[in-house]
Amino acid sequence: MRARRYLVDGEVQGVFYRASARAEALRLGLDGWVRNLRDGRVEAWAVGHSATLDAFEIWLRRGPPRARVTALAIVDEAPPDPVPRGFEVR
Repeated sequence: MRARRYLVDGEVQGVFYRASARAEALRLGLDGWVRNLRDGRVEAWAVGHSATLDAFEIWLRRGPPRARVTALAIVDEAPPDPVPRGFEVR
């Protein structure tokens, strides 16, 4: 298991990005959360297998239909112990 933090730049607030990211994370079987930041970015944190996190990253770069992602920053982190269960919108 691995953990990654993502910072998504662009037109990503007010376009159902968080709800769509949660749905995609649940579809992929990831645990974690997603939230809006005051500066207009979206932050996500996810725990899962490397291949699954890679698939989530591909989705994050695209986002839902109304989003316009301009940049995605990724930071690998050590997974917590215990790993939180589920994926929530904060």
